[in-house]
Amino acid sequence: MYTEQTPLIQAIDISKSYLIGTQTMNVIQSVNVKITGGQFIAIVGRSGSGKTTLLNLLAGLDQPSSGKVLVKGQNIADMSESHLTNMRRTVIGFIFQSFGLLPLLSAFENVELPLRITGMGLVERQNKTRTALEMVGLWGRANHRPYELSGGEQQRISIARAVVGEPPLILADEPTGELDSNNAKDIFGLFKEMVNKQGISIVCATHDSTLLSMADEVNELKNGTLFGDYTDDTRTRFRQ
Repeated sequence: MYTEQTPLIQAIDISKSYLIGTQTMNVIQSVNVKITGGQFIAIVGRSGSGKTTLLNLLAGLDQPSSGKVLVKGQNIADMSESHLTNMRRTVIGFIFQSFGLLPLLSAFENVELPLRITGMGLVERQNKTRTALEMVGLWGRANHRPYELSGGEQQRISIARAVVGEPPLILADEPTGELDSNNAKDIFGLFKEMVNKQGISIVCATHDSTLLSMADEVNELKNGTLFGDYTDDTRTRFRQ
């Protein structure tokens, strides 16, 4: 049963392996994660360390080879596909490195789309979309299409789309990978503000050192194993 004290997501000894030819590749090994409300967590690691795989497991986009993932106390392995879809719509928002915006839709329409899919009424849909765009500072660009926006603006639109349904958790996969350092810092600052003001939890997979000073908790994924929250000395080492 879910209570306010129950973690939004909890991974218990999850592992993920793939058979490639005759070789078994262990991508994730006995990882434990607990995410509660109002946390800003960074997962760092080199390219290929398994960060995207871990996020996919937490979101129920992939199933662990062993262990279990609980969303609000429920094992995702026991959820039907429709239950999983509804869980992703109401509990988890996604932000991707490549923005993932539809090129023929305006910024407003891109943000509004998830609400349309849920069948939300017009007035409520429009109000929520405006609120989300105002939160990322881009209401004035609502009628622009993605190609008319800068990279930083496109990523802000993707953030607005992720939060428009008011999910308690955002999973972000290398969200600043295509941005310069100034835009990256702005995006991470926006994440921090969302955590502090809206109480949203954000788990961000990155190897951008800009994030480390802003995150409440920084964990390293190395050779499939997740190492606990960094000390200040370790954060400094990673930046170097």
